[in-house]
Amino acid sequence: MKNLSFSVTKEVLDLGVKIITARITGVKNIESDAAFDLYKNAELEKVKQEWAGKTYKDDPVLGGFRDLHTKVGRSNREYVASPEALRRSFLERDRFPHINTVVDIYNLVSLKTGLALGAHDIDKVQGNITLRLTKGDEKFMPLGKSEPVAVFPGEYGYVDDGNSVICRLEVLQVEPTKITPATNDIFLIIEGNANTAAEYVKQVADEVCELIVKFCGGKVLFLI
Repeated sequence: MKNLSFSVTKEVLDLGVKIITARITGVKNIESDAAFDLYKNAELEKVKQEWAGKTYKDDPVLGGFRDLHTKVGRSNREYVASPEALRRSFLERDRFPHINTVVDIYNLVSLKTGLALGAHDIDKVQGNITLRLTKGDEKFMPLGKSEPVAVFPGEYGYVDDGNSVICRLEVLQVEPTKITPATNDIFLIIEGNANTAAEYVKQVADEVCELIVKFCGGKVLFLI
């Protein structure tokens, strides 16, 4: 099994980022799963009921990510946290994306909880991963793109030993390490902010890991 470690710098923690990461090995990801679809549809209905008459702006957890972006000088119009984008799309347009089972699981948990979740194929990651402030010389290939995009210095991002950003803020993940049905070794991100208790982040981490193992198998190792 490929070695992998994760670390986070004090500068990022001082911004208010709360982070748990995990490695799940032996995953059997598939395009779709009938049992998970039944669970997903029931959970989506609960979200509709819980948020009836409210908007994403009523969630302090999502507000915490906007505060983080302001601290590092990023526009919240141009850089929308992934859980906010999910919540807005679902509440305003009744849309929930289908990618594959692993991605759908963590997106569902992100939609419900407001935390930022993401996952990456460890076989495509170069060395270890650090959550740190960017220097501006990192490589960044956004999801769905074929050409690299520049990142600003002073952002926070998940950067591997090859100086490649695998997740920019909690806004954009990348094409090279995306989760596919062939992925069987996963690096999982569960990120909160100053408006989320550490216990809440741990609760959500446990939930998403349990769901992935339930529907896709695998063994969980928490990294931090």
